[in-house]
Amino acid sequence: MITIYHNNRCRKSREGLEILEKSGKEFKIVKYLENTPTEEELLEIIQLLNITPIDLVRKNEAIWKDNFKGKTLSNSQIISALVQNPKLIERPIVINNKKAVVGRPPELIKDII
Repeated sequence: MITIYHNNRCRKSREGLEILEKSGKEFKIVKYLENTPTEEELLEIIQLLNITPIDLVRKNEAIWKDNFKGKTLSNSQIISALVQNPKLIERPIVINNKKAVVGRPPELIKDII
């Protein structure tokens, strides 16, 4: 089953959702601002994406700039910051079996569906 971690207020996330809808494939939507992934789930997502935790951070968000920018944080601290502040999670994230992608640009989603 395909999963999209989605924020409806984000244009790129809405574009990613549209790609999934047009694909005709079955998928589920996780509104991650309401249903924040646990630290374990985020770690699994990061591993599927084959990135480091800092690569999943939206560094231009005010929360990041005001509270974390310029600090030396461990991977575990970054993951905790993402769980506590899900707005910092890059979006959309689409997972299909053991493949995952951050849909920036949204066309990247087509590579895994």
